[in-house]
Amino acid sequence: LKDGIKEFEKLVRGFAIAFERSGQKVTTISGEKAFRLYDTYGFPIEMTEELAREAGLSVDKTGFNEAFQKHQELSRTASEGKFKGGLADSGTETTELHTATHLLLAGLRKVLGDHVMQAGSNITTERLRFDFTHGEKVTPEQLKAVEDYVNDAIRADATMVMKEVPKEEAKSSGVVGSFWEKYPDIVKVYTMTGSNGVIYTRELCGGPHIETTTGMGIFKIQKEEASGAGVRRIKAVLVK
Repeated sequence: LKDGIKEFEKLVRGFAIAFERSGQKVTTISGEKAFRLYDTYGFPIEMTEELAREAGLSVDKTGFNEAFQKHQELSRTASEGKFKGGLADSGTETTELHTATHLLLAGLRKVLGDHVMQAGSNITTERLRFDFTHGEKVTPEQLKAVEDYVNDAIRADATMVMKEVPKEEAKSSGVVGSFWEKYPDIVKVYTMTGSNGVIYTRELCGGPHIETTTGMGIFKIQKEEASGAGVRRIKAVLVK
């Protein structure tokens, strides 16, 4: 939350500077700015409202809810399979890249924060393309940390195990997934655990996945770019 507080303070300073220059006082934090604090820094709207009150400001809660709804719709589209692509086939290369995509999401959430969720993917035999929710460009240092996370899992000869469990049990145990209401009462949870005992990813999925990361190669991010408002895109490969 420290980064969110710093960003909030920066926002308030910007209001003060604008007042000095134009004489027009800003009294409301827009819903878009409040959502950016939530989406990028995991900053709860309740905390934004509390700090705003202390600074003599209000928050456009309606605008925040609208921005949040757009974010939900984007993720819902992906979860319903409306995003173009998906798995090109179920061959070894494609399946390895599908598993790498799960590790990529886990790495992004570890490095950037739990606000990161999948917003679409396209996987072929040669590369993966992954869209995810994040409000700003990912730095080279952050991308390197994500790469390292995935490659650590590969080097750990991690194994993937699928288990069918009650949905409520999966939710309460911290399994990553969006729009739980769309899933049946029994869900498939894929867990990847390294030979070192580290759990690298635990997520809802329909499969398919490889049984072990042994021989997957080296995970390499080739490009990171904007895909849409509040959405970033990564293209990556496995180098044998």
